Amino acid sequence: MKSKLLGLLKDEAGQGMSEYGLIIALIAVVVIGALTAMGTGLLNKFTAISTELNK
Repeated sequence: MKSKLLGLLKDEAGQGMSEYGLIIALIAVVVIGALTAMGTGLLNKFTAISTELNK
């Protein structure tokens, strides 16, 4: 029984998939942040251009 429990603790078969999941989650957070920052900047640029064209 003790050897089976120690074998389960040393088993690293699923570790790689969880690491890939964490990497994908981190990339998703970075992409969402970048798109949000770019979206706000683009909105401000288009608003400024529209304001200048309407003068």
